[in-house]
Amino acid sequence: MIIPSHVIELLKKIRGRFQNEPLQERMLPSDAEFTTLRPVRKTSKASVAKYWTRLYETASQEDRDALADPLTMADPNQFSANIENFIGTVKMPVGIIGPMRVNGLNAYGDYHVPMATTEAALVASYARGAYAATKSGGISTALQYEGVIRTPAFVFDGLLEAGLFVEWVVSEIDTLGAVAEATTRYGKLVSVEPMIDNNIVFLICRYTTGDAAGQNMVTIATNALCEDIQSRCPIALKTWYIEGNFSGDKKASFLGLVTGRGRKVSASVTLAADVVEKTLGTTVKAMLEYGQVANLGSHLSGQLGAQAHFANGLAAFYIATGQDAACVAESAMGFTRMEPRGDDLFCSVTMPNILVGSVGGGTSLPSQSAGLNILGLKGTGHGAALAEVAAATCLCGEISIVAAIAAGHFSRAHENLARKR
Repeated sequence: MIIPSHVIELLKKIRGRFQNEPLQERMLPSDAEFTTLRPVRKTSKASVAKYWTRLYETASQEDRDALADPLTMADPNQFSANIENFIGTVKMPVGIIGPMRVNGLNAYGDYHVPMATTEAALVASYARGAYAATKSGGISTALQYEGVIRTPAFVFDGLLEAGLFVEWVVSEIDTLGAVAEATTRYGKLVSVEPMIDNNIVFLICRYTTGDAAGQNMVTIATNALCEDIQSRCPIALKTWYIEGNFSGDKKASFLGLVTGRGRKVSASVTLAADVVEKTLGTTVKAMLEYGQVANLGSHLSGQLGAQAHFANGLAAFYIATGQDAACVAESAMGFTRMEPRGDDLFCSVTMPNILVGSVGGGTSLPSQSAGLNILGLKGTGHGAALAEVAAATCLCGEISIVAAIAAGHFSRAHENLARKR
């Protein structure tokens, strides 16, 4: 049997550490005294100052000035609804792309899209894709359906009880729906789908959430539904959990890929051949040939979906507009297609899990509110349009990266825009 070289190198490093330091003693459980940080929900200048007195052991006054800057500290309480143990705000570079023309069911017009990132070349790449798409007439978008899911789990003694429970839930669904919807002004329970695994039942509860992303909304509504089940159900429950880890919340899953969790959007554009050549520096033929190889790579590596880098655009878009950045884990699934249309190139993305909101969450924070205002999509009535803009932005990124790799420009662009600045 041959030991891989990386295992041998790792053992060498560990052996060296044990010889140079008393690691055996250091890695034993420690009973050293410590003083915990007391959590603070309502932020004030005094609470921020108190936390910083603890941090000076490793941080400096310059670090405090960078995080707890004058603009942030003018009204620290404005952050209380979004975070605990507040010590300041992180400033990230924000770039802009556009105008990105969108001809959608909900989003219509020329948008300047803010993107927050520390990755050089990202904004330039998305901007190039937006220019090519707009020059070709714009991106068509359509919100196909929406529904945020929460999947509570119920445990019984056996399969018989699980089956009887499902029968009872079906008979009581109208009452259960009313209980859930009583917790929210905007959420609507649109479906409940039971899934039985012997003595455990998952209820796939799907909600529309108005213009909010709705994660907290559906959790509170589902909790009320579960408590009503516990109080009235004649079938003996061993226990229940508000989330059975079936929904795909902040995780890539087959359920999310097939049925969606959030807003499902398709976006497409047909790039004129001369735009591909003059703007993207390649040809339709070259992009299609690379697309075939990239699609094969997706399948061989077992990716959920087939796309180049949705996560790049989504993360930058989510951070700039006050979305839950962790939802990128599930939102960045989907499919990119590129096909010939005569001499031109048809490009599309379909994304089943876009979790965004124009209200709620972090959308009211100062910087994030500014990002939504730049888009013209802040507040009530813009949730669907925001999802379509997110998908259109991802399409721009797919166009640009495929063109760059097909033309052999990918490495050079990153070297010029990142290393040689």
